Amino acid sequence: MSLQSVKAFFAERAPEIEVVETPTSSATVALAAEAHGVETGQIAKTICLRVGDRVLLVVAGGNARIDNRKCREAFGGKARMLEADQVVELTSHPVGGVCPFGLPSPLPVYCDASLRAYDEVVPAAGATNAAVRIGVEHLARLVGAEWCDVCQDASTRTEAAE
Repeated sequence: MSLQSVKAFFAERAPEIEVVETPTSSATVALAAEAHGVETGQIAKTICLRVGDRVLLVVAGGNARIDNRKCREAFGGKARMLEADQVVELTSHPVGGVCPFGLPSPLPVYCDASLRAYDEVVPAAGATNAAVRIGVEHLARLVGAEWCDVCQDASTRTEAAE
């Protein structure tokens, strides 16, 4: 059902964008980058977080890591990642296919500044082997996202922190 809801979302709101289904899994950033021939940073991963009673989605570059201090400052509390079953329940998308498109109920969406390193990104599309290619600003507009800066600066991370 999830892939169909994403296809319906694009058919209604952006019919020029094609949902690309690959024969192999693209459920991880590395697999998705390989399947779509892009850098890992171009994979736009969607992370489901709970901050107090609120659930929200953060779309970030595939090589970005959430910074707990920045999240507290941006969202007003400690952010916790949801369990896989909670993610499916709230988004209808399986882990590895989570995206801000075709959601059963609206959730606040935030696009992290890490996405702005690229003109075009490749977020999942509701299945572990489906994605779309989309301009960064178009993505943010389509899902009504607010821009934020909640990831670590990649230039200050060490290999050990990866």
